[in-house]
Amino acid sequence: VQLQASGGGWVQAGGSLRLSCAASGRTFNRYVTGWFRQAPGKELEFVAAISLSSDYIDYVDSVKGRFTISRDNAKNTVYLQVSSVKPEDTAGYYCAVSRILSARHPGLYDYWGQGTQVTVSS
Repeated sequence: VQLQASGGGWVQAGGSLRLSCAASGRTFNRYVTGWFRQAPGKELEFVAAISLSSDYIDYVDSVKGRFTISRDNAKNTVYLQVSSVKPEDTAGYYCAVSRILSARHPGLYDYWGQGTQVTVSS
């Protein structure tokens, strides 16, 4: 599985972006897909995850009500709509896949994309 994250950029506080994670490889649809982020000097943080059928969705508390994860299996793509952004959302955002439904720890994810930068100006 190869993952390609895109859609990052500069955005003012309160604005929105849509991040995309495009996957190649037929096994993509066997996995849970998650989004993580890492700010300078901080550890990698779980943000959200979605199951193959979209019947399991998980968010870290700090983004609930502001971020929305979704997927289009026909396009092998998972999206993260980031809305009402705050300066503390500034980070590199990474997508990854896991075989474990409720995985939040980065060590439980098997394949990773290269990341896309989101910078929020106040």
